[in-house]
Amino acid sequence: MDTNAETSPIARRDARASGRSRAQAADAGGAKQTDYGIELARIEKTVAELAERAFRPPTDTGTVITYVHAVYQHAVLTGDLAELESADGLIAQAIRQVQCPNDLCFLRANVAFKLHRLADVRRNLATVPQLAASVEARALLAELDFQEGRYAQARAGYESVVADNRTWDNLARLANFHARMGDPARADALYLAAQDELTVKEMRSYAWVELQRGLIDLAHGRHDEAEAHYARAERAYSGYWLTAEHRAELLAARGELGEAADLYERVVVEVPRPDLQQALAQLYGLMGRRARAKSWQVQARAGYLEAVRRGGVHYHHHLTGFYADVQEDGAEAVAWARRDLALRENFSTQAALAWALYRDGRFAEALEWMTAALASGAQDAHMLSQAAAVWHAAGRLDEGVRYLAMAATINPHHGGFHVHR
Repeated sequence: MDTNAETSPIARRDARASGRSRAQAADAGGAKQTDYGIELARIEKTVAELAERAFRPPTDTGTVITYVHAVYQHAVLTGDLAELESADGLIAQAIRQVQCPNDLCFLRANVAFKLHRLADVRRNLATVPQLAASVEARALLAELDFQEGRYAQARAGYESVVADNRTWDNLARLANFHARMGDPARADALYLAAQDELTVKEMRSYAWVELQRGLIDLAHGRHDEAEAHYARAERAYSGYWLTAEHRAELLAARGELGEAADLYERVVVEVPRPDLQQALAQLYGLMGRRARAKSWQVQARAGYLEAVRRGGVHYHHHLTGFYADVQEDGAEAVAWARRDLALRENFSTQAALAWALYRDGRFAEALEWMTAALASGAQDAHMLSQAAAVWHAAGRLDEGVRYLAMAATINPHHGGFHVHR
């Protein structure tokens, strides 16, 4: 692989941005630099300095590891999945060139998890037998259990890891489990505990935890509380596109569609991801602006399918929702839902298949898959409102009413704007 500055993944991305870095874009216009812009500039400086010599013989292990970690950090920070895929290739090259690649094998397993390549997670961990017994690998294996529908094992794994290594990220994993499985109070308490483990040098992580706490409030219709969390996130780590994207979702949930669309437009300029483009399409659809909605639909679809053409599987779940709710093409939604389910069967993928089948008019099958999703014990107002529609369509009206009431109990505003995460 050619790794010089002109062909590195970041350089290619910068070329697409007409030569202007994301850090410059984030802080353009003479405004005070943001925390996000400063961190991004630091990472980009590291990549630029090391790109030409990181893999030049004779290679230096420290230089190689610093370089690939910087590329990985840049991809994660900017939310660029194509760049993350490129980082995976660089990490693979680095593994072949360093004498003790344990940390790099674990890093590659993390990349595979972020890209939803779950079989590759185990494969990368297995390359170093002693790695699989580490606390870090056990945490990742618990995440796999959760993604593959082994909820009891996942919870036991998370709790075991926290008992052995009470770090903020391990506490956050356990918090996410409880948030998804219907115990928001326990989840928030664990997120608070996670924040207590953070230092003043980890403000981006602090902001991320605040965003998760805000999502819990948003999922339960507590809009003012969510806004307070998002404001704290911005104060802790300013200029982060992820915070802006969460605020845009909140604005839409409140019914402030114009402001939400304006904010999403600004985010999408910086982070042109198809899931964000889909959110804009749905917003403009709600606003009755059909031409704008159609334009963003086309861009979102193209972005999703381009990722698939590269061999990516991360967007299978998004494609299911896109065809079910934006294109309203039930048959195509079912096809993508089955692909996603083949990768990881859990309540989220089961419910997505159920909803796709509902859109395709196959109500008996939809009922079967939604029953499986609800059997997990997960508590989600959006899923319950979809269950209500499925039961109504199947002619089981009383149960449909019951599920709708359950959704309203969790979130009185569940019928509003919804973003898949």
